[in-house]
Amino acid sequence: MKEKATVISIIEELKVLYPEAECSLPFDRSKAYELLFSVRLAAQCTDARVNMVTPVLYQKFPTLEALAAATEEEIGEIIHSTGFWRAKARDIAAASKMLLAEFDGQVPDNMNDLLRLPGVGRKTANLILGDVYGKEGYVCDTHCIRITGLLGITDGSKDPLKVEMQLRQCIPPEESNDFCHRMVLHGRAVCVARRPDCANCTLRPYCDHGGNRA
Repeated sequence: MKEKATVISIIEELKVLYPEAECSLPFDRSKAYELLFSVRLAAQCTDARVNMVTPVLYQKFPTLEALAAATEEEIGEIIHSTGFWRAKARDIAAASKMLLAEFDGQVPDNMNDLLRLPGVGRKTANLILGDVYGKEGYVCDTHCIRITGLLGITDGSKDPLKVEMQLRQCIPPEESNDFCHRMVLHGRAVCVARRPDCANCTLRPYCDHGGNRA
């Protein structure tokens, strides 16, 4: 795997490429649960589709209390197009109730409590910690896992937890959240899984796989 000095160079290059490292799922900063549920809806669904659905969902159910009072069928009717809607509706309804009953309506600010919420895994929890609370958050989605492996920042593992632990060893905590967002942006714009544009990739000198491609 790459030396820390090389990893820092990659981080700096990513900052030049993508100066605005933001999540592509917008949410009301005063309603952190919106991001929580948007991420749940994004499972096996595009962010673009989720961003079409959530305004309708939050217009009909504008508060956490309204979501908690909604039936799974009512939620499911709106989120149907995101796929796997029954499980997603069940998790949103249950998490809404749990947030009100156990967390005074606030999204938790620590990993352990976040993981107790229905439908929340480490990827979602890390995103909440980083985007909502400004804490370290190593969001290991498919783009981050794939590209960090190609760059030799990680050992190429596809296990999200293993990748997260490796990133914690080389990505400074204060850079973690933005770094992962930039990995996603790079995965969508340049290092596309099926057709990576290696010839025009400025990270090519660091890439263990694409660097020697014609």
